[in-house]
Amino acid sequence: MEKQKQSRRLLSLDALRGFDMFFIMGGASLFVALATLFPNAFFQEIAEQMGHVEWNGLRHHDTIFPLFLFIAGISFPFSLKKQREQGKTEAEIYRKIIRRGITLVLLGCIYNGLLQFDFANLRCASVLARIGLGWMFAALLFVNLRTSVRAWIAGAILVGYWVWMAFIPVPGAEAGPFTLEGNWVGYVDRMLLPGRLHQGFFDPEGLLSTLPGIVTAMLGMFTGEWIQLKKEGLTETRKVLYMVVAGALLLAVGLLWNMVFPINKKLWSSSFVCVVGAYSVWMFALFYYIVDVLEWKRWTFFFQVIGVNSITIYLAQRFINFSFTSDALFGGLVGWMPEAAQPLVGAIGYIAVCWGFLYFLYRQRIFLKV
Repeated sequence: MEKQKQSRRLLSLDALRGFDMFFIMGGASLFVALATLFPNAFFQEIAEQMGHVEWNGLRHHDTIFPLFLFIAGISFPFSLKKQREQGKTEAEIYRKIIRRGITLVLLGCIYNGLLQFDFANLRCASVLARIGLGWMFAALLFVNLRTSVRAWIAGAILVGYWVWMAFIPVPGAEAGPFTLEGNWVGYVDRMLLPGRLHQGFFDPEGLLSTLPGIVTAMLGMFTGEWIQLKKEGLTETRKVLYMVVAGALLLAVGLLWNMVFPINKKLWSSSFVCVVGAYSVWMFALFYYIVDVLEWKRWTFFFQVIGVNSITIYLAQRFINFSFTSDALFGGLVGWMPEAAQPLVGAIGYIAVCWGFLYFLYRQRIFLKV
């Protein structure tokens, strides 16, 4: 009989989060450097995936942010169950949800230069704000509504967002509704968002596109809820198979929707939510099956160290000059290498410094919890 593995903290989740953040922590540069050392079609294609698309379309680098938000969603059903078992009141749970959402918005502002006190040029929108607000609203829905109602709400948000974007004219816009110049996302931010927008007149983490971002977090929460489910005959392997099927359905919907509402990360389009949702649930299914079902765990340690302090390394790279330390430690070795190999050795050195920093925190049991 297959064991039921319902641990409070899924090792697969920490490993997947670490795998995701690895690309932010120098992993993308590592693959680009491999293409410099081995300039063939295979590595060139991988290197191309390490950057964002200009507008419509999808590359691997466009999946990093939504996968992180999806993972945050998976964690919440486990966190909520633990809080309720500890006797936390609903008011305490609400306060914790709202506090976390606001804290992430604040950290995003600090990341963008809040402490410079140049409020006129401060960018209020941020990656952390999108995660905080998307997760917060999804969590509030999770606490208050049953699964079927939340599923209808998720669908209504995606359809409603598409209808708004596609069929309601943007005042004064001459360009099409899904163009950089003519979309509702930019218009709402220009009207309502204080400070500076990322591209001057448009922000990819703005207000309106947070709505479909909520659905990305909700998809993660549906997944976490599914993993928690205990039902006669529902083995862990069967759960994984159902997740694979769910991913296939999301992919099919997303690709069909792409025909009328392009896959676009900067708009966080409904088709983007579905396609990247498929990627996210597949990646989690893979990690969950390998790590928590088959219990092949030793290989995860490298990613686990990153995953348990993922926001720490995201913020630390903004405020700590890891490149300086990497150059001081490995600059001489890089200089001894052939020119084509120098970017690769440099990238490995940078990753080693970042990981060493996180490993020190891990050994000291220092974790930034928001």
